[in-house]
Amino acid sequence: MYIHAVSHYLPTAVVGNEHFTRLNGLSSDWIIERTGIEERRKAAPGENTNTMTIDAIRRLQPKADLATVDLIVGATYTPYDTIVSLAHEAQHMLGIADIPVISISTACSSLLNAIEVVEGYFALNKASRALVIVSEHNTAYNNDEDTISGHLWGDGAAALLITKERQSDDDFEIMGLLTGGAAHTPKATTGVTMRPNEGGVAMPFGRDVFINACQYMPKASLQVLERCGLTLADVDYVLPHQANLRISRNVMNTLGLPEEKLISNIQRLGNTGCAGCAIALSEQWDTFQKGQRIVITVFGGGYSFGAMLIQK
Repeated sequence: MYIHAVSHYLPTAVVGNEHFTRLNGLSSDWIIERTGIEERRKAAPGENTNTMTIDAIRRLQPKADLATVDLIVGATYTPYDTIVSLAHEAQHMLGIADIPVISISTACSSLLNAIEVVEGYFALNKASRALVIVSEHNTAYNNDEDTISGHLWGDGAAALLITKERQSDDDFEIMGLLTGGAAHTPKATTGVTMRPNEGGVAMPFGRDVFINACQYMPKASLQVLERCGLTLADVDYVLPHQANLRISRNVMNTLGLPEEKLISNIQRLGNTGCAGCAIALSEQWDTFQKGQRIVITVFGGGYSFGAMLIQK
């Protein structure tokens, strides 16, 4: 499989840490020290998960031929509509009839699970050109006044065209991909929750989320490298789920890799959920050199995890 093209959309409204200082007394220094976040994007009135999906696709269209897409997989845990999914919104926009259209959620791991769904369709010869969309409208669900997690969240979306065969020399080859669930751990189903009927996002056991993320992302990274017959010495960059800069740095330290190999956008965007890694890949797409390898590793509430190795 190959990632042929990727695009992203970010709302224009920027929310700095000063907003939370005024609202609940959290200082910017305190937020940066604990999360690395300096600002985040917030969807405007009228924007939502589905509209951001459309905006991301519009930015992908000049880069890739979407007319021959034969599979659409959308991923989000912050849906605008629980019936008309972001994937169906994408199909409606593109006007492509009678193809498989799926929407999934495994929290912040959803990007890799969506790509794994594509892998299955490709293996069964049921598709060969897949559009994957990841879009999160976190600010529709969070509470800014929550001093535990209200300052973490940002909004954004990304779209990727994934093909069974290489389309150009600039494609990224997906060399290895694995995902898993860790809901067997004691606080997995209560560590972080999003229940619209019960106040939205809650993180009663954030420390447990932190600990497990720091364990599972390095573990999954090593496993996917081993499957590909490679080692950490073969890795040019690591792109972890953008949950917390301290988590990302902990992952790099556990892997014994310098921070220069870390790709991070949480400082500017906050936690954009399952869209974060795809947004970062899109932001830096043109900077990667031929032969470079990137490990993308994720961890989500519930708990879920995964890793993917890609090579330019």
